Amino acid sequence: MTNYEAELDFAVETAWIAGQLTLEFFRLGVAPELKSDMTPVTEADRGAEELIRSRIAETFPGDLVVGEEFGAGGGESASEAASKRHWYVDPIDGTRSFVRGVPLYGILIGLEVDGRVEVGVAHFPGIGETVAAASGHGCTLNGEPAQVCSTSNLPEGYVSFGDPGLFVDPRHRRAWRRMMEGTAYRVGWSDAYGHALVATGRLELMVDPQMSAWDCGPFPVILREAGGYFGDWDGNETIHGDRAFSTTRRLLPEVLELLRD
Repeated sequence: MTNYEAELDFAVETAWIAGQLTLEFFRLGVAPELKSDMTPVTEADRGAEELIRSRIAETFPGDLVVGEEFGAGGGESASEAASKRHWYVDPIDGTRSFVRGVPLYGILIGLEVDGRVEVGVAHFPGIGETVAAASGHGCTLNGEPAQVCSTSNLPEGYVSFGDPGLFVDPRHRRAWRRMMEGTAYRVGWSDAYGHALVATGRLELMVDPQMSAWDCGPFPVILREAGGYFGDWDGNETIHGDRAFSTTRRLLPEVLELLRD
């Protein structure tokens, strides 16, 4: 069994350094541009991803990097590295929060090996929180052990989400209605931070109806090591579905029923 301690330490340090870069822009304010998909991007997004890519290339030169702003590159070609090591990077998850001065944005780094995420770090520089995990090493919040909560049934649970406007598909609208009716408290504006809150026992459920691999690269291992679940709406632990959620293992059957079309 591979020991991923070195990769975990590297990812924690790299996310912190990238976070310091973003804070320079966050404190001063930065104007966003619109990408082709009409989502915002800033100089801070690009600079942080370039920094992360540079550090990965220097430390793990054979690994492939897949990032939100610059796609796939580095190390071997995508075909050569298909069954090997892939780093998934989102330099600023929650750019809309970032440009509005809301400190809940995150730097996300995940290492997938042979199709399974083995190392994950979600760093939130604006609030000074780092949630990290590697297979066999447990989950931590700022270096202290972290676990999902022990809530026994979903109607007592708190649920979070990003933009409710993403629940536009009829299937998603029905799931949204059941989610509103089947939980105790609903709160938004969380992006990646919602998944971190589940892993650290502060929420029972975080739901995303629209997801890309770099948006969730660290979360399968973070939730797994914290005693929870991150994956698609069919119960598959993956970062490659188009929709995802985080919850506890105890509540997983209830959540799957709630989200079922």
